[in-house]
Amino acid sequence: MQSAMSKKIKNKEIQKSMFWWIRTVLLTGIAAYLLVKYVIQRVDVYGDSMSPMLEAGDVLLVEKLTPEIREPKRFDLVVFRYQYRDNLYYIKRIVGLPGETVQIVDGKILIDGFVLEEDFGKELIEKGKRAEEPVVLGADEYFVLGDNRNHSSDSRDSDIGNLSKDQIIGRAMFRIWPINKIGILN
Repeated sequence: MQSAMSKKIKNKEIQKSMFWWIRTVLLTGIAAYLLVKYVIQRVDVYGDSMSPMLEAGDVLLVEKLTPEIREPKRFDLVVFRYQYRDNLYYIKRIVGLPGETVQIVDGKILIDGFVLEEDFGKELIEKGKRAEEPVVLGADEYFVLGDNRNHSSDSRDSDIGNLSKDQIIGRAMFRIWPINKIGILN
């Protein structure tokens, strides 16, 4: 038979163990919540507006710190919420930066009157839409395009328009699905 003292010791050990597990689970839950809320977000790709870089079915990780710690850069892949639907996110490439003038002429992107040298676009742009005329970006505005330029809703469309920095949720950094394409996005 166990003595009363050994039972007390065993109960204290069980209590310590339970406290440790509860504390660990609680801290892990809080850390996971903070990570998802402020640092990283999973995004699924639908459609082909970013083809060939991204395809429907790709799953990405978006880091949310970029808009907070540095200015987004030209060619960053950014995720933003479509302003007319809360649960719809878009992913596009930044081509125009604050203070620049963007225009699309003869299928080419002009930044401050000079052709933008880039090879992300899948094809020559057929319709410049609102960017057929010069679009002057404000102090915190960005002009974004899909890589599949002729099959993309982007800053050329008036319902999307120029993005302000506070509309940008984060920068797409890493593809986690499909397995054969896992890796850092450039």
